[in-house]
Amino acid sequence: MLFDNHNRPINYLRLAVTDRCNLRCFYCMPEEGIHYLPKKELLTYEEIIRLVRLLAEQGVSKIRLTGGEPFVRHDLMNLIRNITALPGIKELHLTTNGILTAPHIPELKKQGLASVNLSLDTLDEERFKMITRRDEVKRVQETYDLLRKHDIPVKINAVVMEGKNTEDILPLIELTKTQPVSVRFIEEMPFNGEGSHYTALTWTYKKIIDHIRIHFPALEKITDPENSTAYHYRIPGYKGSIGIIAAFSRTFCGTCNRIRITAQGELKTCLYDDGVLNIKHLLRSGITDAELMKELLTVFAQRKKDGFEAEQSRKNHQPVHESMSTIGG
Repeated sequence: MLFDNHNRPINYLRLAVTDRCNLRCFYCMPEEGIHYLPKKELLTYEEIIRLVRLLAEQGVSKIRLTGGEPFVRHDLMNLIRNITALPGIKELHLTTNGILTAPHIPELKKQGLASVNLSLDTLDEERFKMITRRDEVKRVQETYDLLRKHDIPVKINAVVMEGKNTEDILPLIELTKTQPVSVRFIEEMPFNGEGSHYTALTWTYKKIIDHIRIHFPALEKITDPENSTAYHYRIPGYKGSIGIIAAFSRTFCGTCNRIRITAQGELKTCLYDDGVLNIKHLLRSGITDAELMKELLTVFAQRKKDGFEAEQSRKNHQPVHESMSTIGG
């Protein structure tokens, strides 16, 4: 097992396979998009497999593929097949916006995909177009239906945004009445390529849960899984569950078990740092596995205690402004 300097286990890797996306979500990037990396600047699939194999040998057992939108990258299913075949990998998860996912769902089921986080901030067609700047909600709903048909566990991720989709909180919760789905509401973060949209965060996790309780007074707290980023709830008699993720308030840092590799091949030991190790450079320098592991252990031993300390330690004290598409969430 790998541990950081705060004795937190590191057994979960979030891996961004691309920074490209086919949506332009308000909370993720500017309307004109971002400057995408040339293909040669991305980690190759061979480099990804080498890195995942090495980490799996040290106890990392859970992998989540993210983007951008993962399925924008060519031949993603081949990478998935190779990762699931690696010894030590117990769970492979996927975060997707669902637009290109539907044709691959039977194969994802065959490969034993553990779950899908489906980004869906609203069920309303017009608000979807306003938030994502694209008219694609029907394809996302098709993916959701197919995932349920193939019994792949689904978590719907909805970023709560002042003046954008707060009226969608209750309709999304209603999905949990008859469907065994987890609907998770996430505090908006400033990872949008522009910086914070507001002088202060209005819809904090506390406000979100208070808003839900007003309409569902029977709402009850349930046990949170180990290392969970969400506070979990359910409404008696409903089949699904509700999660609240304090992504901006950062209340879960004390149990964080995850690291991130960005689309640029940069290691992040916290979402709020600006990179602590250039993995891509090391992989392309001829480094041995033992030497690479030594570099990784060094940065794991210097991990910040929480997201606030990580943000304060950013180079030149620059505020958070990069797009979530380049980080991988």
